[in-house]
Amino acid sequence: MNAANEADHAAETLARAILAASAERRQLAPLSSRPTGLDLALAYRVTAALRRLRRDRGERPIGRKIGFTNRTIWAEYGVYAPIWGDMYDTTLRPLDSAEPIVLAPLLEPRLEPEIAFGLGRAPETGMDEAALLSCIDWVAHGFEIVQSVYPGWRFAAADTVAAYGLHGAYRIGPRQAVRDHPQSEWLTWLSHFEIVLERDGVEMDRGSAANVLGGPLSALRHLVELLATDDANPPLAAGEIVTTGTLTRAFPVAAGETWRTRLAGIPIDGLEIRFA
Repeated sequence: MNAANEADHAAETLARAILAASAERRQLAPLSSRPTGLDLALAYRVTAALRRLRRDRGERPIGRKIGFTNRTIWAEYGVYAPIWGDMYDTTLRPLDSAEPIVLAPLLEPRLEPEIAFGLGRAPETGMDEAALLSCIDWVAHGFEIVQSVYPGWRFAAADTVAAYGLHGAYRIGPRQAVRDHPQSEWLTWLSHFEIVLERDGVEMDRGSAANVLGGPLSALRHLVELLATDDANPPLAAGEIVTTGTLTRAFPVAAGETWRTRLAGIPIDGLEIRFA
């Protein structure tokens, strides 16, 4: 067995362990603590193995989530560069504020308010933000519910990649067509807007576009360039949804809570999400 085949075999073994732990709501010691360790190259092979296994059981990949784009939380988690993971038709749905999100299947869930893009065509390496914007059909605000298969949210960067990029679920709000406003306005809005996050009417945090690598378009550009060096996973394609990372700190959530956002400086309304 050559080195690549050995890496793929190891990745599938780890992917099956992650899937089993999630199904049983059982946490694992960080994979990086194993005697053989875990680096980012192998972790992204785990991502590819997870995609194959989840497709085999009927799930359809529909986009990517970018994590750790918010530099203000890097020290909190000990992760100092963005990562990404897949999203599926089973995890991403339109937000219905009347339907609470059931938290029971998730491990130590936390909430992240984000901006998402719908790709009309595939972005390419070397594109600036204006060129990237021309690849986007729509912009939306949404909530990612992240989870940690590792106890206490303690892990290395490679661990987060191997565990779905910490993705648990995503609820997306109304989609705003990019064509409805001049490109120059979107470029300004997407680099300068602000957000307030509230729990049960109490302000928990404030954030801004600049928190995510300078703006959501910058986060998208980072992902495009990162995927260009990845021999285990495909580049972005037309039709994919890309979420660009939390604009505030990520907060633990519990059944019975209602969370809301307010946005300023961009023509997108805030959202409300409830948990059960």
